[in-house]
Amino acid sequence: MTSALDGQRACENALSSHARRPSSPGSLLEELSWRGLIHDSTDPAELREHLDGGARRVYIGFDPTAPSLTIGNLLPMTLLIRAARAGVAPVVLFGGGTGLIGDPSGKSVERTLLSPEDVAANVARHQELMRGIFARALEPEQMPLFLDNASWLGRLGMVEFLRDVGKHFPVGEMTRRDTVRRRLDDPNVGLSYTEFSYALLQAYDFRRLCEDHGVTLQMGASDQWGNIVAGIDYVRRVLRTPVYGITCPLLLRSDGTKFGKSEKGSVWISGDRTSPYTFYQFVVNLSDEEARRFALFFSLTGREPLEKLLAQHAETPARRALQRHLAREMTTLVHGEAAMEAAEAASEALFRGDVRAIGAEMLGDVFADVPSVTEPASRLEGDGWPVVDLLIAVGLASSKRDAREHVGNGAVLVNGTKVTDTAAALVTTDLLQGSVVLVRRGRREWRVVRFS
Repeated sequence: MTSALDGQRACENALSSHARRPSSPGSLLEELSWRGLIHDSTDPAELREHLDGGARRVYIGFDPTAPSLTIGNLLPMTLLIRAARAGVAPVVLFGGGTGLIGDPSGKSVERTLLSPEDVAANVARHQELMRGIFARALEPEQMPLFLDNASWLGRLGMVEFLRDVGKHFPVGEMTRRDTVRRRLDDPNVGLSYTEFSYALLQAYDFRRLCEDHGVTLQMGASDQWGNIVAGIDYVRRVLRTPVYGITCPLLLRSDGTKFGKSEKGSVWISGDRTSPYTFYQFVVNLSDEEARRFALFFSLTGREPLEKLLAQHAETPARRALQRHLAREMTTLVHGEAAMEAAEAASEALFRGDVRAIGAEMLGDVFADVPSVTEPASRLEGDGWPVVDLLIAVGLASSKRDAREHVGNGAVLVNGTKVTDTAAALVTTDLLQGSVVLVRRGRREWRVVRFS
């Protein structure tokens, strides 16, 4: 077992060999404070003095409970980006070990346990996603150190765990934590020993990161504060070295719910789950209040230009300049510049009604949530399918008379072209991508007709 003195020396040696001195002392705390990103913190004066006192490393842990990550996970990633830009070396810790248990924080029911194979696959996928995001925001020398706690938790024996970790955690103190207390007080749910032990494993992570890599600061979302404090107390007690913690506010929807991986309507940061176009549209359609909050939380734009943009947004919110800036910046960060430009072009083409300008690879994403019908291709043979009949079939008109009025008023577009002739009909050559017709009535009512 490592002695307290040996542990402190190991932490100091790891810190000097792996991390580098901050290039801008105190700038990280100033940045986080200005943006409203500090929810809880250990003593601010002590933390500032610590960050100003030499090379430092910060870590955030990520729970691999799903094959992808959400926009809620993007927030702690941007915290690490801000840390790296301030000269505090970032560490990403994947929970390949703790993910086999699952963090009970913020959960009203026990998690479904994943298999070791699923957890390992999720870790690999998360690392792939994160490497792309960090590479788009940081210089190569600023890239995080990627670690997986399965490498040490998988070798930690039960007796060793109970002797070296468990004895430092009084049960009475643990049961007073809000997360634990809520679950214990609910007779219909309760809390298993498996989840009860999660905080001890996370605390052990902090110790190993301090000993092996010189990490002295942990950050995370506000629902992690109890776990972070437990780790701080444990490391200080065992290694006799000062370590610190910061949490940011949770990213919440307007109804107060989390943007979590298990929540309905999650916004994912992988294109196979939330396409770049859908991601772009989510951001560009933020309300004015949400846009300001997202700008402070996510934008990597410098303070002075962002303050000017926020001021302009407050003066003329109808221009939605802030939403467009955020949509471009966040989509580029998550999916890359090419994907952002394609999503933006598709968005502008859709606004103009020029759907022929939307590429084949983007067409399905753009109209994924639009009501659609499937019709036999034989309808387009011979003299074709009258547009007035088409409008009735797709629910954009209640009768032929109603359909003729819409056409006569110039309110109907087929594949982006206005239809003014009430006798017009669709034929095979009108198909987009060989199988699709897009119909719009008015400014917003779209339908997709697929022919087979």
